[in-house]
Amino acid sequence: MSIAVYGAGGIGCYLGGRLAATGTPVTLVGRQRMADELAEHGLHLTDYLGADLRVQDVPFETEPTAVADAELVLVTVKSAATATAADELAAVLKPGAIVVSFQNGIRNGDVLRERLREQVVLSGMVPFNVLNRGGGAFHQGTSGGLDVQAHPALTPYAEAFATAGLPLTQHVDILPVQWAKLLLNLNNPINALADVPLKEELSQRSFRRCLAAAQAETLGLLDAAGIKPAQLMAIPPHRFPALLRLPDFIYKRLASKTLAIDPLARTSMWEDLQAGRRTEIDYINGEVVRLAESLARPAPINTRLVGLIRAAEQGPRKAWTGPDLLAELTSAR
Repeated sequence: MSIAVYGAGGIGCYLGGRLAATGTPVTLVGRQRMADELAEHGLHLTDYLGADLRVQDVPFETEPTAVADAELVLVTVKSAATATAADELAAVLKPGAIVVSFQNGIRNGDVLRERLREQVVLSGMVPFNVLNRGGGAFHQGTSGGLDVQAHPALTPYAEAFATAGLPLTQHVDILPVQWAKLLLNLNNPINALADVPLKEELSQRSFRRCLAAAQAETLGLLDAAGIKPAQLMAIPPHRFPALLRLPDFIYKRLASKTLAIDPLARTSMWEDLQAGRRTEIDYINGEVVRLAESLARPAPINTRLVGLIRAAEQGPRKAWTGPDLLAELTSAR
């Protein structure tokens, strides 16, 4: 069993590290900066349930040729780099290799599939949050396993993922699952703009009302497009906005039954802004804007969130309060 992780950043190092910790051979492929970090510190993986794993000597390479013999490749590059990654993989992968996109957004699997005609390309989704704490430490801060497009070729790998604490849930139709995850990811720009941990942000009703507005707008567009997002948690997606708008004490009681979040959790978009990197806003709220354009309908809330994040990418940054951000989004309607 030969598994490679292509684009080993936060998500990639965590997935690859969990597999390696239980004896599955894994090769990580990523930037020299991460290679140097892991060479010095090794991998330290923790999660909200108390897992505390240290993994040494996981092979880390920086060239695409490292995946030439891989039978399964997990693609975890940022969405904007998908086309480049696909071209790099096409030049080295053997025919019949399995490629799984574990990336944010809706269309990455399609981009890979267009370029990797001789491989089995599947769309997947990582529903949980991973925080890069630096020094080779990665923390899973929210609950969830892995979701992936169903295919018989995955059968030989199911046990390895389950043993690693990353059970694969296979779906015949992955698109509703991707949209369900994107509904949750609409909080990424809100968390990044708030500049506080997820749990602290979601404990404030004003921030939750911002997310409720973005989700309600998206759900209306999905209805118009005939897309029904999958139910991934205890409540159906169309009830998310109502839950988020509840008073704090009621929300806290109900939310604890739907999604586990520990105090360390933050979003990858917050990490990107902290590091001065371009975010994935075009592949999260930007997907909603594109859907609205295809339907000739407006999406003012998500459009404004895209604009605020693009401004934050340019700097200087502002830490928004919940009431100020809610007023900003409300004025965009």
